[in-house]
Amino acid sequence: MMIGVARVDDRRKRLLYRSAHRGMKEMDVLLGGYAHKCLCHMSSADLLDFEALMDESDNDLMNWIYEREPVPHESENAVLRKIINYQKTL
Repeated sequence: MMIGVARVDDRRKRLLYRSAHRGMKEMDVLLGGYAHKCLCHMSSADLLDFEALMDESDNDLMNWIYEREPVPHESENAVLRKIINYQKTL
């Protein structure tokens, strides 16, 4: 059982690093801040959604999060909606 917990912790650590080291400073701050605040509370499904978002380009994510462009259906998920709402509180 402890091995499973360690894997989840490693997964969250990797996601935290990936979210805070995107390459575009604004996205590093936004996604890194969101991850720092929310990763520990994410369900397995949310972690999958967040991982999928980490594979998107910074430019696409920025345009979707700041609602400059509509989110394509295949990229829309609950975590992205939460990040959009999080961004509005900053």
